[in-house]
Amino acid sequence: MSKLSGKVQTVLGLVDPEQLGRTMTHEHLTMSFECCYFPPPPGDEAVAVDPFHMQHMHWLRQNPYSSHENLLLQQETAAVHDELLAYRKAGGGAIVENTTAGIERDLPALRQLAKDTGVHIIAGAGYYVDCTHTEDTRKMSVEKLSDIMVSEVLHGADNTDIRCGVIGEIGTGWPITESEARVLRAAAHAQTKLGCPVIIHPGRNPAAPAEVVRILQEAGGDIGKTVMSHLDRTIFDHGELLEFAKLGSYLEYDLFGMEMLNYPYNLVVDMPSDSQRVKTLAFLVKEGYEDKIVIAHDIHTKNRLVKFGGHGYSHILKNIVPKMLLRDISQHQVDKILIDNPKHWLTFK
Repeated sequence: MSKLSGKVQTVLGLVDPEQLGRTMTHEHLTMSFECCYFPPPPGDEAVAVDPFHMQHMHWLRQNPYSSHENLLLQQETAAVHDELLAYRKAGGGAIVENTTAGIERDLPALRQLAKDTGVHIIAGAGYYVDCTHTEDTRKMSVEKLSDIMVSEVLHGADNTDIRCGVIGEIGTGWPITESEARVLRAAAHAQTKLGCPVIIHPGRNPAAPAEVVRILQEAGGDIGKTVMSHLDRTIFDHGELLEFAKLGSYLEYDLFGMEMLNYPYNLVVDMPSDSQRVKTLAFLVKEGYEDKIVIAHDIHTKNRLVKFGGHGYSHILKNIVPKMLLRDISQHQVDKILIDNPKHWLTFK
């Protein structure tokens, strides 16, 4: 454990935290999202079969989960390689790759991408939402699940010697299922043993993040070393947001670049625009939470890649940072959000 202390663990090995630079804390570089396929609107079945044409781009942005082909990000490793080179050229240094067991994690591909592009890639250990859990996973005890996560960090995952540097994204729905709760407790136990960072995918309900925190805390988890993802589609009321922020986790706004009229997984949600996301970041900074904010794009479908007319992994650096500076977030605060906060979170205790 002493070898990990004070270091960040990438797919190429341990690095000094100061080497990371600007970091996107929630991305996917190779994965399948077919677990969350959503049928297309009636009459759009033909478009959904072959959506990658110029005249269909607007449809695909509005219905990204209704095309099986769009959910197979793992087919685009060459395009992702080129995007990582562009990301590095734009000033990016590191990416946390949140693909876990059940959605086709590909650690050898991540290692090769890191070697070829010079971008530090931190891989995720653990399990995603309930529908991706195998029967074996559902039968495992908390202790067994924890042992697997610890092994994925200390020894390697998926029958490789490639070690994960973060636990997560640990997936939960709403309400949280029994299997998801056991995985959460296991993540807390593993975090206690390792002193490692944890990242959570909460259910799509404003109460979900706090319930996850409660379960983690009761199991001994370190909330100050835990990121709560997807807050931009989960908590909208500023009062509720501040109440959650008091619990002490990192606050992640990670859907930059995703703008759609109807969010199919929860039609009650009005997906915010990037300008609204920046406005919320400015609010949190003004309220004193600049040390607890992290941001990313959570790219997990093909249409968000530049190859298919999307914004790509450099969108925040090229477009969002200038907008942040226009909205009274200082360069010093931007650097905290992109460099310092991810560095502190990712460093093993």
